[in-house]
Amino acid sequence: MPTEVPARVQVALVQMKCVEAKGPNVEKALARIGEAAAAGAQIVCLQEIFAGLYFCQTEDHRMFAQAEAIPGPTSEALAAAAKQHGVVVIGSLFEKRAAGLYHNTAVVFDADGSQVGLYRKMHIPDDPLYYEKFYFTPGDLGFRAFDTRFGRIGVCVCWDQWYPEAARLTALAGAQMLFYPTAIGWHPSEKAEYGVSQHSAWETMMRSHAIANGVFVAAPNRTGMEGNIEFWGASFISDPNGNVLARASHDREETLIIECNLDQVDVVRTHWPFLRDRRIDAYSDLTRRYLD
Repeated sequence: MPTEVPARVQVALVQMKCVEAKGPNVEKALARIGEAAAAGAQIVCLQEIFAGLYFCQTEDHRMFAQAEAIPGPTSEALAAAAKQHGVVVIGSLFEKRAAGLYHNTAVVFDADGSQVGLYRKMHIPDDPLYYEKFYFTPGDLGFRAFDTRFGRIGVCVCWDQWYPEAARLTALAGAQMLFYPTAIGWHPSEKAEYGVSQHSAWETMMRSHAIANGVFVAAPNRTGMEGNIEFWGASFISDPNGNVLARASHDREETLIIECNLDQVDVVRTHWPFLRDRRIDAYSDLTRRYLD
């Protein structure tokens, strides 16, 4: 890896529709990585569990057969694509760690195809149509950042994006860019009444992480109707001031490519010195569930 990363980095977010069979999804993702690289991208991030449909809408033991070890066929294909195109690749996978032990895991490959990072989703939801606790063991690797050829990046996954603690700890690990592979959408029965508000809350939450931590935040989301969820797309990238630099449509497959100037991280943090002014001596109660 070079001793210095470039200040200006081209980041790509791949927003896809998925089908049931794994092969076509993986092939599409690999093609999108190649297209993004040809267009100048240096870091490419795929959506959550990109290799299949979002299967957590039901509790079905047959779905465990979709999981793979890391390394395994899908992660090795991503590594090969990273090496072939000279780009950093972030892929979200259904990981089989051991018999009966499964994770929702993001793997990071550097531009030479080497694996530089592994993040296991820490916050696991259990909501209607999002029955992830049935499938995924909570992560045990903590919140981390990884050095790549094109910057030091952090990765969390979907439900993690609602937790300021996760973003803060990833930023404190040195991340300049924070990626959130995502699978979120509307229940059709709720969309008319709550849809605009739900999408706004999702984006606002991550933009607030960018502001509070002085980092770039990027969230690739899936799109299309799967079962009883209309995934709302709207993948986006925010700068450290919380400005949305690019946003995809709700209902189309797209690959966003946007330039991020990493020098902006230091500029923003020196003008809004939130990390400097944190009262770390006063936060011990954050490790408690509730202050009774």
